[in-house]
Amino acid sequence: MEKNPILPIIYFLYPARRIIYFALFVTVLVAVLCSAEVNPPILSNISLFGAQPAVAQQRVVIGDVWQKIYQQLPDLPKENTYKAKEGGKVATDNTLVGRIIRYHIYTKGRAPNFRLDWKLTLADYLDANEIMYDYSYPGKDNLTTNPFDGDRAAVKKLTRSQRAALVQALTNAFTGKS
Repeated sequence: MEKNPILPIIYFLYPARRIIYFALFVTVLVAVLCSAEVNPPILSNISLFGAQPAVAQQRVVIGDVWQKIYQQLPDLPKENTYKAKEGGKVATDNTLVGRIIRYHIYTKGRAPNFRLDWKLTLADYLDANEIMYDYSYPGKDNLTTNPFDGDRAAVKKLTRSQRAALVQALTNAFTGKS
């Protein structure tokens, strides 16, 4: 009886056929997922900082929060004696709390409505968490002197109760609590 020379080739093609079918399946799956239409109204409710506020709630303006914090905690150091690069005048609206907020939200990308995140930010200032870099610190680009070292020293001088009050005030300001 003569052996069929085609039979070994057919058996050899079974694994190759599986690979081809799998590649075809993956290609079709990727094409379907990439061509799927995203519904913008669903995605518009997603935010970096958690759920969007209800219509009755007011949005928090980050630039105004530092003023509310200083009204609640007037004994906090302002550290606003640095001169602006443009004009050379003292930038009185560039305060310690404002820079802490900008560092927390923009530099570190942390959510402003969670106490733990604010505690982590203050731990950064106290050299107890992540390393802070002066080249990415808020105020470096628009003040003549980088406030990095002065701000860290000011936070280190705060008592534990002052830091706790600051964390609570910041959390309340961004969650809408009074």
